[in-house]
Amino acid sequence: MKEFSADLHIHTVLSTCGSLEMSPRNIVRKALEEKLDIIGITDHNSTRQCREVCREASKAGITVYTGVEVTTKEEVHCLAFFETFDILDAFQEYLNRYLPDIMNHPNLFGYQVVVDEEENICYEEPKLLISAISQSISQVEVAVHQMGGLFIPAHIDRQKFSLTSQLGFVPPDLNADAFELSKNTSIEDFLKKFPYLRGKTFIRNSDAHQPEVIGSIRTRLRMENTGFNEFRKALQAKEGREVVV
Repeated sequence: MKEFSADLHIHTVLSTCGSLEMSPRNIVRKALEEKLDIIGITDHNSTRQCREVCREASKAGITVYTGVEVTTKEEVHCLAFFETFDILDAFQEYLNRYLPDIMNHPNLFGYQVVVDEEENICYEEPKLLISAISQSISQVEVAVHQMGGLFIPAHIDRQKFSLTSQLGFVPPDLNADAFELSKNTSIEDFLKKFPYLRGKTFIRNSDAHQPEVIGSIRTRLRMENTGFNEFRKALQAKEGREVVV
């Protein structure tokens, strides 16, 4: 069993809040500097930049877990990861169906662009990606799992856009594969406030919107390799795989 270093919550230039320096090339370059084995690409309500990051990362020997940060109807942020591009595309169709027709204003919110390996803009998303989709957190969880994905409520300790800020609690029937904590708290400190979550799997990531933040907080995974099924087993603490706290 090997131990891998991962930062599973990284935004690209496609997210309005993401720096325009967050191109696939720059993300991978910084991940190499930080000696990360795995990165997760999680733009707001869009998966469109994942392919190019994967192409760049494959040259550097870095594994990418392709995903998205969904904003639910309750304005709760949740990470979702999928194994293949075909499934990722299917989930993008789901997001397109439920993202409201609110247009982005770049001067107000920021640009939402997809860039290629030469950092040329090849697509600009017209809809405002930071909007909440018209699906509840439970509906999103079901959709993710029906497609074989992994569902992880994001930064649940934060005072905005988290389970605890929006709902005040973690629903006992929510089928989460893990819960993410921000850099602002430790697992033990969080569990003092929410002791009923003891025994759950927690991960910690940077939620990077600028290159210098990538790898500042990371998750350590003990697995045989960096394959997606190994990641699933690590979150479930199965067959010796685990998240190392």
